[in-house]
Amino acid sequence: MSAPALLMSPPAILLCGHGSRDHQAAEEFQRLAVGLAQRLPEHRVASAYLEFARPTIRQGLERLRDEGAKALLAVPCMLFAAGHVKNDIPSELNGFAADNPGLPITFARDLTIDAKLLHAAADRIRAALAGAPAADSLLLVVGRGTSDPDANANIAKLARLLSEGLGFGWCEIAFSGVAEPRVGPALDRVVRLGFSRIIVFPYFLFTGVLVKRIYAETDKAQARHPDVAMVKAEYLRDHPLVIEALADRVEEVGRGENAMNCQLCKYRERMPGYEADHAQPQIGHHHHVRGIGTDADRPDEPHHHAHDGHEH
Repeated sequence: MSAPALLMSPPAILLCGHGSRDHQAAEEFQRLAVGLAQRLPEHRVASAYLEFARPTIRQGLERLRDEGAKALLAVPCMLFAAGHVKNDIPSELNGFAADNPGLPITFARDLTIDAKLLHAAADRIRAALAGAPAADSLLLVVGRGTSDPDANANIAKLARLLSEGLGFGWCEIAFSGVAEPRVGPALDRVVRLGFSRIIVFPYFLFTGVLVKRIYAETDKAQARHPDVAMVKAEYLRDHPLVIEALADRVEEVGRGENAMNCQLCKYRERMPGYEADHAQPQIGHHHHVRGIGTDADRPDEPHHHAHDGHEH
């Protein structure tokens, strides 16, 4: 959809989350959606999920359509553009657009590495330091982990920006799943560097299976290495600057500046080792868990599904 069409009538916004079986994660996502609605009162703001929680993205789009929206803007509430932003959500939007040809729909870009998010992350890390000198500490930034090397590389860049900006003695990275190194082995390795304090910062928006796994692995590593203080920093959650960054993504669309950075995208460029992914179609893979609900919807069912970590 063209920017002039958006400017004629403020589009209804669908904030698109990943979704989790953890009801606490869904509650945190809803608080963020409420914050965005308060920040952008001229827009109707709704929320939906790619997997597990309800409503699904398709249901969210249909609800806004039925409420009379004349234009739609889907905003991915995701930190980096990996498979979810590049394939899964576009697949949902493309299917809806094909069935609703008279309803313009636009897709905003991911949050990516953003100065406001860096400040939000710095606030979480400073709180974890609690006045201790950063120069005597090591910062371990933990990302979600994905099969997209561009998204994984962003964690390394983010770690350097935060570490050097805050004056840490050193920084390392780890991932909660899919990519290496994982949190436990990474902590076992970095204790050898001799720092008395390690700040473990999950670069995540919300809690859920993965963040709780990161904290649990940190506790296990602390028991293995009692002479090193391992401090768990809080994830981003609904930090005011996260809401501001999302509002920026909405406002970019009105200015026609919402192009995603595809310079090192394995689907656009032939990247070493990922040649088979080049020019692949935008096809989602979340059909089996779309809208099945959170653990609050199924309190008696044990949660053995590992899809939150994308370890198929």
